[in-house]
Amino acid sequence: MTDDTSPDWKNAALLTIDVQNSFALPGASAEIPGTWEVIPNIQQLVQAFRQNGKPIIHVVRIYLPDGSNVDLCRRQDIINGKQAAIPGTEGVELVNELKPSTQIMLDVDKLISGAFQSISYREWIMYKSRWGAFYQTSLEKHLRESSVNTLVVCGCNFPNCPRTTIYEASERDFRAVFIPDATSQVYERGLQELRNIGVSLVSAEECIAIMQTVKISCKNFHQ
Repeated sequence: MTDDTSPDWKNAALLTIDVQNSFALPGASAEIPGTWEVIPNIQQLVQAFRQNGKPIIHVVRIYLPDGSNVDLCRRQDIINGKQAAIPGTEGVELVNELKPSTQIMLDVDKLISGAFQSISYREWIMYKSRWGAFYQTSLEKHLRESSVNTLVVCGCNFPNCPRTTIYEASERDFRAVFIPDATSQVYERGLQELRNIGVSLVSAEECIAIMQTVKISCKNFHQ
């Protein structure tokens, strides 16, 4: 670290945002174009953080069929029967490529209650009801308790949830890293605006290389 915004990779956590079947799979009911194409990069990031023992949090949406927990702009679509991230459907699940085991399924009741679902060592799923992952969630508390000060963000639909989550992280004085080539719907003006608030823009390949360096450094420190 050389200033107040540079990443502290030894105390970093990875956030994947809304990488669920409803939004990612080609032809899905709420497909976000470009999401399927970036999943290989997200998968490699997840594997790098797992191998390094760094925290991973998969942030998901869950839309109740009665629309009671859905954004106003989407509520009527869900009430009218749109099948997007509905409990009990394949659409709500994380894409298999991100899971430590394909047998893992969302514990919807636990997640909607606000609890984190542990799925592997230092790896969790959490639910958010709106664009930002910090909105009415215990994410900040979870991160502070894990001694995390740097968030690495990637996932689905940059203009909405990843972007909002990054701004919320900045408001809470977390250092933020964004991975453009592991996120769908990225656009240049948005990237410049992130640079303007001190967010580090790093490619998936660069991030994975850094994780390997951090792993080696930590291993040598303990020898």
